[in-house]
Amino acid sequence: MTIKSRSARFSAIAVVTALVFSASAVATPAQAAQKRLTIGFVVHVIGNPFIQQIIDAAQMAARDLNVKLVVTGPAGAEGDAQLTAVQNLAASGVDGIATSVPAASMVKGLNTIIKAGTPIVMFNGLGEGVNGPYVGEKSVESGRLLGKMVLDKIGGTTAKGGVIVGNCYPGFPVLENRQKGVLESLAKASGVKIIGPSDVKVDSAANFAAWQGLLAANPDALAMVGLCAPDVESIGKVNAAAPSSKAIGGGYDLTTGNLEALANGTAHISLGQTPFVQGYLPVKVLADSLRNKIKINKPGFLDSGTEIVTATKVIEPFGSAPLTFKALQKMSASKALTRKYYDPIVKGYIKDWQKNLKPISDESA
Repeated sequence: MTIKSRSARFSAIAVVTALVFSASAVATPAQAAQKRLTIGFVVHVIGNPFIQQIIDAAQMAARDLNVKLVVTGPAGAEGDAQLTAVQNLAASGVDGIATSVPAASMVKGLNTIIKAGTPIVMFNGLGEGVNGPYVGEKSVESGRLLGKMVLDKIGGTTAKGGVIVGNCYPGFPVLENRQKGVLESLAKASGVKIIGPSDVKVDSAANFAAWQGLLAANPDALAMVGLCAPDVESIGKVNAAAPSSKAIGGGYDLTTGNLEALANGTAHISLGQTPFVQGYLPVKVLADSLRNKIKINKPGFLDSGTEIVTATKVIEPFGSAPLTFKALQKMSASKALTRKYYDPIVKGYIKDWQKNLKPISDESA
């Protein structure tokens, strides 16, 4: 994938005021025999419900693997501020770092840290050229799937009308790839006019306001398609506030708010990217590589899988146990249920990560 640069505004305040967490637990006898590692975990926005799901899984991994996990990140998606957070962790002497990469400006600095001896694993946001593995979805493929599902809902290849597309962070590579896939699928209907893609912002209040304005300007839109975690919930609220709207709502991630919008029929499709895997697997890769002297200083791809969810059907990746929609709702609100459900993946796909490591080109295939 090619990162499209976006000017990342440096914010020292964002780094200084970022929330910092640590995860630790009493080690089992087997864990006690291992060196206790300290791993930094840097997210591109603190406070987002989807990102919190990733953090929760990383903390579960830390408890399982006798790791002290230090979680930090800027208050908003700021590439330069996030790089500073990573650099501060490296300077503090952590054993390894997991980070998302929302901006091309981070790549050189991350490689400097890797060259100096601190391994880095990326998750959720891929930086092309970073010398480390990446854990995330197959982003173009998931966009194609979402676009096809929306197209099927609005009449298939014979559909005629406008489809609003929103991107909360233009330039973020994974989102650009999703967008590419969505537009590819929608282009199969010559009568569909794409409205946008528009910048719908990542902040929940600003995101809602953006979608509200877009529907007000295009009240006859056939669908609203978002590429980010806040979109499905916002689209649902916008549809609920406009009774005359018949727009199909589609987007990403399985937060409690997004699932509620599917449940009440104000939105219709949401694709998950398995945040449990995106949080747990980077910690596992770092712990294994550090303890077993496994070199991970080159690009590679570990697929986190795509979850396909409507109010009537749930399809989980990796041959996971079937889930009803109601069971998924309960799981999304419970760390204990989440950990229990994904235990077979921890003992299989995640444990065997070296066998599942693919060329980085697979991410955007």
